[in-house]
Amino acid sequence: MTRNWNAAVPDDAVLALARTERLLIALDFDGTASELVAEPMAARAIPAVSDAIARLSALPDTTVAFVSGRSLVHLREIAEHTDESPIVLAGSHGAQYWYPGEGEQDIEPTADERALRDELLAELAPLMAEYPGVELEKKTFGVGIHGRPADPEVERAAFSRVDEVFARRARHWRRRTGDRILEFSSRDEGKDSAIGRLRAHTGATGVLFAGDDVTDEDALRVLGPGDLGVRVGAGETSAALRVDTPQQIAEVLGVIATERSAARE
Repeated sequence: MTRNWNAAVPDDAVLALARTERLLIALDFDGTASELVAEPMAARAIPAVSDAIARLSALPDTTVAFVSGRSLVHLREIAEHTDESPIVLAGSHGAQYWYPGEGEQDIEPTADERALRDELLAELAPLMAEYPGVELEKKTFGVGIHGRPADPEVERAAFSRVDEVFARRARHWRRRTGDRILEFSSRDEGKDSAIGRLRAHTGATGVLFAGDDVTDEDALRVLGPGDLGVRVGAGETSAALRVDTPQQIAEVLGVIATERSAARE
């Protein structure tokens, strides 16, 4: 059963998570830390989320991470992430990582993966130019096709055309759909594996994961006792808690920061 967030009523699971010994806060970026925007690279975390993250990152035994389908280079840009940041990054659905004090982990596509990706981009570019508002994105391990600026019928036609190309050229690549985005990747990692890896790396005794899209359900499904899953917006979900907006994500994070700080005084 998924319950709705109400800032006026104490949430026992949120308060309990705030008191866990070693806490991992893992957030999707688009639609969770940021509003959904038509131009993908224009996304930025809303100020209230950034403020809550800063409070949490300053606490002991507390790690904040962004877990995104974005390539690491693009995630760093939209997250305004510097080499001095305390925030962990998991990009490309958990195929790439950046850790404070360690930097980027050296995971690169093979020569064959890179060559096929570039061939696919070259084939798709003129095709997607036929669909106004549809944008093609080069990802580290694959290709993303964004339909949010386009008319929905145009988007559907473009996605169908892309499916035809991948069925012919790269049937073995992993296909993912999200909120008006279609992605193909040569890697099979998902956000579920990202949560497992981050939990092991941080030694977390409790995890909060929040996301708004289909691919985030992979992570939500692997959360266990003592963890908390949060779904942003409508849709079927495995999350225990639902919020409506990134602003409400900021409220949840603020409650955790306040409770965790008080418990350690």
